[in-house]
Amino acid sequence: MNPQFQQIIAQAAVREKKKAGKTASTSTENYRRAKARYRFKKTFSQNIRNAIMILIGISSAAFGLKSFILPNNFIDGGATGISLLVAALSNQSLSLIIILVNIPFIIIGYHQMGQSFAIRTMIAILGLAIVLALVPFPMLTEDKLLVSVFGGFFLGAGIGFAMRGGAVLDGTEVLAIYLSRKTSASIGDVIMVINVVIFSAAAKLLSIETALYSMLAYLAASKTVDFLIEGIEEYTGFTIISPKNTEISVMIAEKLGRGVTVYNGKGGYGKRGYSSNANTNILFTVVTRLEISKLQSEIDIIDPNAFVVMHSIKDTRGGMIKKRPMAH
Repeated sequence: MNPQFQQIIAQAAVREKKKAGKTASTSTENYRRAKARYRFKKTFSQNIRNAIMILIGISSAAFGLKSFILPNNFIDGGATGISLLVAALSNQSLSLIIILVNIPFIIIGYHQMGQSFAIRTMIAILGLAIVLALVPFPMLTEDKLLVSVFGGFFLGAGIGFAMRGGAVLDGTEVLAIYLSRKTSASIGDVIMVINVVIFSAAAKLLSIETALYSMLAYLAASKTVDFLIEGIEEYTGFTIISPKNTEISVMIAEKLGRGVTVYNGKGGYGKRGYSSNANTNILFTVVTRLEISKLQSEIDIIDPNAFVVMHSIKDTRGGMIKKRPMAH
């Protein structure tokens, strides 16, 4: 072949290759931009949802405290109970005491659950303190049984909504998670011991009757929290089926600092009929109930159509759930 023709053909091939490479690069860049915009929108909407949940939680908890618990000199369990007990004995501002009591739990939460969790919790506790200090609520009843039930209900609803928003209004659970990872005790055992100490102190320093009614309020609050976060167990197992299983498993390991078990599975009967030849990886991980909202949000960002099954787990032994704090 004529050398000039060979040179022309070679130059044309090089131009076509560069053009194809540029087109592929442009398509990849467009995909990355679209994915970034989608992630920003989902993150923004989730932050708005979390903020609304926390605001509802602050309002409900403040209403339960100022309309029922405080006027009747009752207390609650956990960090809130400690704050109420100290306020009743010292006649100091409850708003200030709540902040001071929860500071150590916020610090522990930062190391165990991550920076964003600690920031949301700090904002939630400051918001509760401000509402308690500035917003007036009417006293609705002096009936001690009604105060115990409904005061506990509204306080528990506030704590539950805050947890749904990725924060806590009572830092005791953060301490319980931390201690459960350092010892063989379960989260429930740690919380029970803390509350036994609090109510024993209330019986001695206030009165046995006040302590007994306060225990009723605590039971009402704890059951309300359990109802709102859909499960009374401390841990929740997630089984996840998604074509983007690799990206989801990396997210769980890097963002949550949790372990992932990968099963080899085959498709069964679904929307498209029976598909026995469709192979897929099935992910399984275990998180604490404070991490449920974050994991659901991250899965929704990666694959909104992922099939997720959640089931309650009473306790765990071994693995990473008690050994590693949540990734920052």
